[in-house]
Amino acid sequence: MTDTWLQTLSQVESLIPLLGKLGREQSLKVQLAGQTLMSDSVTGLMELFDRYPGVDLERVKQVLTDAQEKGLGNGVLELEEALADAQISEGLLTATGDETPVVLYGFGRIGRLLARRICALGHTTPGMKLAAIVVRRASDKDLEKRASLLKYDSVHGTYDGVVKADVENEQLIVNGNPIKVIYASDPAEVDYVAEGIEGALLVDNTGRWRDHDGLSVHLSRPGIERVVLTAPGKQMKNIVFGVNDSDIEAEDQILSAASCTTNAITPILSVLEEKYGIESGHVETVHAYTNDQNLIDNVHKGDRRGRAAAMNMVMTETGAAKAVSKAIPSLEGKLSGSAIRVPVINVSIAVLSLNLKAGTSVEEINALLKASSESAALTGQIGYSDAADAVSSDFIGSEQAGVLDSLSTKVRGNQATLYVWYDNEYGYSCQVVRLMEKLTQSVSIGGQVVEERAA
Repeated sequence: MTDTWLQTLSQVESLIPLLGKLGREQSLKVQLAGQTLMSDSVTGLMELFDRYPGVDLERVKQVLTDAQEKGLGNGVLELEEALADAQISEGLLTATGDETPVVLYGFGRIGRLLARRICALGHTTPGMKLAAIVVRRASDKDLEKRASLLKYDSVHGTYDGVVKADVENEQLIVNGNPIKVIYASDPAEVDYVAEGIEGALLVDNTGRWRDHDGLSVHLSRPGIERVVLTAPGKQMKNIVFGVNDSDIEAEDQILSAASCTTNAITPILSVLEEKYGIESGHVETVHAYTNDQNLIDNVHKGDRRGRAAAMNMVMTETGAAKAVSKAIPSLEGKLSGSAIRVPVINVSIAVLSLNLKAGTSVEEINALLKASSESAALTGQIGYSDAADAVSSDFIGSEQAGVLDSLSTKVRGNQATLYVWYDNEYGYSCQVVRLMEKLTQSVSIGGQVVEERAA
């Protein structure tokens, strides 16, 4: 190792306890170019600062020390602004207000990954706290099984945290945080106030209800103030964080976080639409199989989805292309889409075949999207890969909504074909958490929502 590397390593190691205390004791989230500084990984911080070599780590340490000594907290601190200021003050913080309890209705693939993200060691989610999970009781050992499924995951590995099942009190304890497990088969059965939960944000992960009327049942229950759907929704705003989250208003009590594919492609399409304009296009997503398919040939309401998922490529439909226009209205009617489910358990790729309004080149498009991936505005939404040997499993655990495979970009005049990898489970879950953070960090003034940027 070089002396420079060892010096940087030493500086980064000195930041870990500061970040830990700021997050744990002061609910202060620290960000650089829109990316959260996690206190649980020296390697993660080294990789982050390696992308921004101009950052003075000694100055970073001083900023964090000042924030700790001044007791700043319950908010988000942007390092770029803090490093530019001579003194650290409350004015640099994105205030979060009171802590909002979060309820996860459903605890399947997305529900468990949301819980992992919200409760991750080293990750601060100021403004909200996971308070409860609502599920149907599956067995006498249900609570222990829920804890095990959260801790051990065949795709995402063993959770780096402490998970315990408190059977007597019917709760999970994740990294010291008690999370009430409420057993119910219908939303109308639950009284959240009786469980000590008021003013909560509920995230429906079941996909059982996708329209406004169906999801309104949650709002009718005591203790729930807002609902987020983790699927495309009808009669509600479909929000792709980083693209149209500024459309959220105070009166929006029910919102959709759209789909994993819509989140993967919309940020990139928004950049291209702004730069070149898009005449038309087709989106083909090659998607990992999911739990709504059969593992062995059997009856299914979707004929092809009834065929064995782990040994077939299965043609199916996707509404992701049409859903893009809900976030980018100028693309209404311009995109078609279809999907092929393939025998991989996670990570998908979207192929964007676009007719642009202006001619361009591979180099120009790649440079544009690389710059976007490094911007504070879209760093969480657009990733950039130039790895010559990249394959799908490399993107398991990716926190970006979508990652451009730059070596596969094709351009002929105004016709462009782009390939976008996405972890359809974890990357999407990170987008949902970003939306949740924004909702819990918004302040209502005179019927309007004053938005504050989240990660």
